[in-house]
Amino acid sequence: MSTVESVTETYATRLERTLPAVRERIAGACEAAGRDPAGVRLVAVSKAHPVEAVDAALAAGLRDLGENRVHELEEKVAARGRDGVTWHMIGHIQSRKARRVIDLADWVHSVDSVKLAERLSAGAREAGAEVAGLVQVNTSGEASKSGFSIEAAIDRIHELTELPGLRIEGLMTMAPFVDDERVLSQAFAGLRSLLERLHGVTDAIGAQLSMGMTNDLEVAIREGSTMVRIGTALFGERPATGSMQ
Repeated sequence: MSTVESVTETYATRLERTLPAVRERIAGACEAAGRDPAGVRLVAVSKAHPVEAVDAALAAGLRDLGENRVHELEEKVAARGRDGVTWHMIGHIQSRKARRVIDLADWVHSVDSVKLAERLSAGAREAGAEVAGLVQVNTSGEASKSGFSIEAAIDRIHELTELPGLRIEGLMTMAPFVDDERVLSQAFAGLRSLLERLHGVTDAIGAQLSMGMTNDLEVAIREGSTMVRIGTALFGERPATGSMQ
């Protein structure tokens, strides 16, 4: 067995165990919240894992794949293409890389500034394409996190929805990395409340809420998440070194 085959088998074997467990967590959270599990989209995030993790995910039937870094997304799309895969860019994007993202991603979860939105729009027009975007909102107020403040999002959302080539499908947030369920719930509920307020004044924004990761997906689903971004629970801890670093 070659090294690549060995790595592929390792990821494939892991997903045989982890994917059902993650789906069970999603189903349990939905049942507790009185929701249909079909309303929650699982985005498998292979950040820092090699392309063999993507192969294993595709073999396991996962079709929504996410990356945090543009260069990793570029490498994996180049290796496996876009046919049959919905690629999600979920990390911060430097404005100068926006045009590259248009050629790589179907969804951009991290539209965190007007400047980036304008660059994405310009790139989409140039490419004759359309990309689904989610406005990133910093609901926790942490200085380390990107995104609009809640009030800024309200002020700017109309401007973003008018940009051609960029279809605003909803909102995204990242909760603080803590175990305090009250803090997590407050961050996620704040995003849901914001979307409800926006829907009260415009129909130009979609109904998607991208929130929840490995450590907090149950709380996110309880608060209305329609997309959970899961990496560690599926693929294991990120390698300390490797081809994707």
